[in-house]
Amino acid sequence: MDIATQAEVFLREAGYDTWTWSGASPAVTCFESPSLVGFLHVFDTAATLLDTWEDAQQRVLARHAAALRTAGAKAWNVYSIFLTTERASPEEQRAVERLEEDFALTRKIARSEVQTAEELAQVLLPLAPIQAQPLLANAGVADRLRARTKDIPETAIIAFLGTSSPEEVAAILGEQP
Repeated sequence: MDIATQAEVFLREAGYDTWTWSGASPAVTCFESPSLVGFLHVFDTAATLLDTWEDAQQRVLARHAAALRTAGAKAWNVYSIFLTTERASPEEQRAVERLEEDFALTRKIARSEVQTAEELAQVLLPLAPIQAQPLLANAGVADRLRARTKDIPETAIIAFLGTSSPEEVAAILGEQP
């Protein structure tokens, strides 16, 4: 799987503008929204990722420094993403994931063994808009309400679901001990 291409597809579908900066080797996928900016780096191995992530981050930040200085509040929301498809040793895998605890210069997402589009989507999920939409259909509202309001008297629930005014429901609730 080509992580950079799949990441660019994911990010575009999430509403980001993307472009490739070929001034680094390998090239860096840059992305931006109205509220954040980020740089996605793909490494051949976990060892290379661990050895060179700081230089890679510094290089891309230096290149984009002028734009970041004029980005206003967005400049406080910069992400560096470091990925590799390689299966890492348990020690390397922990070291890669610990990079996320380093908040110097940028926020970080770092993973090894990203081998499928689904795994990539999981890694990039913090950058995606909220995707779950609550099901608010009227069907079963009374049953759902009763299931969630075990401590509320049945008379108040009936009044609430019926034609009673909010004041009448409040009066019923106020009468309870």
